This record gives sequence, C-alpha cells and structure tokens, in this order.
Amino acid sequence: MCVGAAVLAACSQGGSDAGRPSTPSSSGSPQASGSTTAATSSTPATPPARPTAAVGLSLAAGEAFVRHYVDLMNYASQTGDGAPLLAESEAGCEGCKQYADIARKINAADGGLSGDYFERVTKVTGLTRGRSSNRLFGSAAVTIGSYTTKDSPTAEPVTTKPRRYTEKVALSPSNGNWVMYEIELKES
Repeated sequence: MCVGAAVLAACSQGGSDAGRPSTPSSSGSPQASGSTTAATSSTPATPPARPTAAVGLSLAAGEAFVRHYVDLMNYASQTGDGAPLLAESEAGCEGCKQYADIARKINAADGGLSGDYFERVTKVTGLTRGRSSNRLFGSAAVTIGSYTTKDSPTAEPVTTKPRRYTEKVALSPSNGNWVMYEIELKES
C-alpha cells in the first residue's frame, strides 16, 4: 500500500469509487499546498492550524480551506496521523477516510515515504455553489515531486516520478466553516 494522494496514485491503479458524488479513486498523491515547499525529515509537532483566510463560508474561504486541507494531507503523510484531516472532513467522506487510512499505514515517520512526496496546490479553480445544495464544488491543480514508497520495512521500494493531477472537491458548511465533503483525485 502507498500513502496519501501520491501514494494512492502510485499504489493502486484500479481505484475504488465509493458512495458519495466525488469519491476518490485509489490513485492520487500526498499534497503540499503553497505554504509547504518540500518534504523534510523532521516531523512536525502539531498539525497545521486553519488559517484565518479559511474561516467562514465565502468562496475565498473555500479556496483557502482547500489549500489548508492539502496541508493536512501532507501532515498525515509525514506523520501517519490522519485525525486532524478527518476532523476537517464530513463523517461520510470516503476519500478522506481512504487517505487517512493509507497515511496511517505508510508515512514518512515510519520510513514508508521519502523524497519530495508533499503535494502542492498550484491553483484552485471553479469554486461554485451547488444549485440544490449549500455545498461548494471545484477543483485544485496539484503537483508532486519524485518520491519513494515502501509498504513494509522489507518491501521493494517503488519510485514515482514528478507529476500533476487534479483534485475534484466538494465542501460543505459545518459550524460556520467549510469542511471536506468529498475529494476525488484525477490523473492529468
């Protein structure tokens, strides 16, 4: 198994679409939004806090939240701790659960990821409010560098080349802020 979006993409090419409108396939990559530049060997003590720009229910807050969510995905890939990611997700978000589960199993802290595995959001586009719902829908263009995964200490390492892909996102309101309703990774 791999980890994160990058890990999802590298590990499983078939993908399993589940339940919600935009369920991630099992292909993706760990992410780093604009604030994170490269994977490092030091493990952060705390998960990234929601930035002020991501507070509220405006379109701008939605864009900032998507970038913050990618930072949480990177944190999970680095540490194996998916709880902060899931705390910013709807309970029914299958893609969110998949990502957190994979990161728990394969992460940098346990030696399962190395290299430039952080995902970077280059652009958030098309955020629009749903016609019959109070959700936001859009996508994020994401890049990831070259990284290596190992699904166990004795496993053969698998190296993945740098690539770009799109994350389809759906956000829903919760307690006056956006949370991830569903996420789907699409290879570009």
